Amino acid sequence: MKLFYRLANTCFGKHLIRFLFSKMTFALPLKRVRETSNLFAFYHPSPSHPFHVIIVPRQPVASLADLEPQNIAFLSELIATVQGLVKEFNLPAYRLVVNGGTYQDLPYLHFHLVSDTEPHPATPPQENG
Repeated sequence: MKLFYRLANTCFGKHLIRFLFSKMTFALPLKRVRETSNLFAFYHPSPSHPFHVIIVPRQPVASLADLEPQNIAFLSELIATVQGLVKEFNLPAYRLVVNGGTYQDLPYLHFHLVSDTEPHPATPPQENG
């Protein structure tokens, strides 16, 4: 994983990551949680919390500081995705974190949805009869 982060911070790696997240998510060996035309969400490969999901925009954006206010579709889907995951996994307490600058391990905008509570997927209601 450390090698991946070092590669990601090279000039070639930055372009590769942007290309993969925006055009070829199917090629990434990640466990998907959500995928829409504007975002991609997956379980963190090295989670630091019992529930740890990464949400990235499909449009290549380096950081939150570079996100254009016109990206309403992504922002709307981000909120809807977070709300849906919180309900789906019954998370009573959670955080949505975005890192920037030197706190950002990957040079690509990404959000961490984390919870210290073990996720308990909601069960569909039982039909009577």
